[in-house]
Amino acid sequence: MDAKERIAKRVAKEFKPGNIVNLGIGLPTLVANYVPKDMKIFFHGENGVLGIGAEVSEEYANEYLTNAGGRYIETVPGAMTFDTAFSFALIRGGHLDYTVLGGLQVDEEGHLANWMVPGKLIPGMGGAMDLVTGAKKVIIAMTHTAKGQPKIVKKCNLPLTSVRRVDLIVTEYAVIEPTDNGLLLKEIASDITLDELKEITDANLIIPEDLKIMEF
Repeated sequence: MDAKERIAKRVAKEFKPGNIVNLGIGLPTLVANYVPKDMKIFFHGENGVLGIGAEVSEEYANEYLTNAGGRYIETVPGAMTFDTAFSFALIRGGHLDYTVLGGLQVDEEGHLANWMVPGKLIPGMGGAMDLVTGAKKVIIAMTHTAKGQPKIVKKCNLPLTSVRRVDLIVTEYAVIEPTDNGLLLKEIASDITLDELKEITDANLIIPEDLKIMEF
């Protein structure tokens, strides 16, 4: 199992039957692959669909049905489609139980940076700012490092997505909850030591006595 699969499988354990969940572009879309079909999660795409099913090949695609990343999808029974205005009304009205987003950096205050790197071309701002602000819970699904550099940092040096603190960070090595007192390490993977984890984490971590082992 590679790092992204580990992250997606662990994030999928956070949901409860009937939740409305938005999955961001990239790694977060993998989460849908690990949610039991009988759990009846309704996946939302900010481009205008509620009830996203599995991705489908171009051969069986309906060209009008795509996820936020533009990949062809099927829908589940009870799904609905709508315009972008209604979609963002759902987000801004606080109707999403979760949003799962990728991240470039998260800092000790739980602030997320995920929408641009200064000097590099970006296709658009997307809906991340609305999602982080409007969803009831925000989960960041990201690899622990990028090109060997920590992504969990003392202070973000990239533009913030929102001033709101995210609710949970899931990497291939750890589950971390941002709190008023700092970043609380809740779970650690069995194939890394605590010292090794600290070496690849720039931010300080609060280590509880009841630290648990991650289950995928």
